[in-house]
Amino acid sequence: MAVCFDARHRSADFAEASAAVFAAAGIRAHLLPGPLPTPVLAFAVRHLGAAAGVMVTASHNPPQDNGYKVYDGTGRQIVAPTDEHIAAAMAAVPLVSVVPRSGEDDPDILRLGDDVAAAYVAGAAVSGRVPEARDVTVAYTAMHGVGAATFRRVFEAAGFRPAAEVVEQVEPDPDFPTVAFPNPEEPGALDLGLATASAAGAQVLLANDPDADRLGAAVPDPARGPASSPEGWRPLRGDEIGAVLAQHLLDHGGVSADAIFATTIVSSTLLSRMAAAAGVEFVETLTGFKWISRAAGPGRTLGFGYEEALGFCVGDLVGDKDGISAAVLFAEAVAVLAAEGRTVLDVLDDLARTHGVHLTGQWSARVAGADGMADLAAAMAALRAAPPTELAGRPVTSITDLVDGDAERGFIPSDVLLLYLDDARIVVRPSGTEPKLKCYVEVVEPVADAADGLPAARERAAEALAELTAAIAAATGLG
Repeated sequence: MAVCFDARHRSADFAEASAAVFAAAGIRAHLLPGPLPTPVLAFAVRHLGAAAGVMVTASHNPPQDNGYKVYDGTGRQIVAPTDEHIAAAMAAVPLVSVVPRSGEDDPDILRLGDDVAAAYVAGAAVSGRVPEARDVTVAYTAMHGVGAATFRRVFEAAGFRPAAEVVEQVEPDPDFPTVAFPNPEEPGALDLGLATASAAGAQVLLANDPDADRLGAAVPDPARGPASSPEGWRPLRGDEIGAVLAQHLLDHGGVSADAIFATTIVSSTLLSRMAAAAGVEFVETLTGFKWISRAAGPGRTLGFGYEEALGFCVGDLVGDKDGISAAVLFAEAVAVLAAEGRTVLDVLDDLARTHGVHLTGQWSARVAGADGMADLAAAMAALRAAPPTELAGRPVTSITDLVDGDAERGFIPSDVLLLYLDDARIVVRPSGTEPKLKCYVEVVEPVADAADGLPAARERAAEALAELTAAIAAATGLG
């Protein structure tokens, strides 16, 4: 059993207590030293040959939260029935205080040194595919989390120059004093990072969430203004980062013959088109990396997997999303493009011209109070009972309800509705971690011609996305 923790309030105490519980039950617990990123724990499970791993973290959620992430012996997040067995065991305990614990000096608690983290650093440092491409100026924020120290070690080992760090956010602080919500996707979360990047003359801003399993990024955008001003930068959506990473792998021999690409039903369909054009097998999964990490199946490897919520997995170093190895690959991609006189935005333009503009967006409704979860259930029930036949003037051509699962695709029963329209798709589901209903919208707009078709196609896509997002929000009854 491997046990790790991040820098949340009392998470170290929880990790110590977890190790003591395992030891009392005769289970040897390897306790990792100090706050470390979640990917290090996922790596440690395989590295140590452990039967399971426990990470005490709330990832990118608010300061008052704390969570318990569990990995199985393959280093992947647990799935049914393991989660059900754990939940049943938890429910059977009347009080935490009655759970037996051993003493701190129990020989079944092994307090590890730096060896595991050093092995992870060595592996993550070679995540790239073009090791000579290191001429890039990077800005970085750890978002008050535990990623900075490991990020520095990995980037140095990979041959990059030190990044310009957001000093106000570099040290772990569970109160997250400079951000309202410690998630690179949230509005305003990257403000200090953009200020640092513009002042440092950086070519890219990289951002980890507090437990460093997610990667956010922003790049200069001349259409917005000069790179010397924060207003001249553009934060990238998770789908855009995923497309750039996938294209970099395809361009530079990063995909083996037995590899697959994978993403989820709430992510852009662009990756499927890229994979088809390159002759790479593609698999679509349910939401979450516990499914992406298993997408390859026996005898195959996951060459690249991502989800729109800034989760990326490159190769098989870690059986989960990893924001640090992904940062290495993204920085390398920026360096390669810069040497060619190109940028990330050029790659996105090329992909749009080839495969159409794939514009994605999300709308969510947060519920509160004792009746909040009942409101979510009622909204989903109402959509099932009377699904819309058209949205924003577009007919709904088909609906897939995953409430009973999909055996052909290997999907377990899930509270998810997929609505298909001409050149558009909407996925509706309750959040798995927050009291929210989430609606994911994608519009695909073909590019008429290479000369001036791209701006017009993007404008049409943006208009259609806004209309469909408003329409599905109204259809849920929670808008």
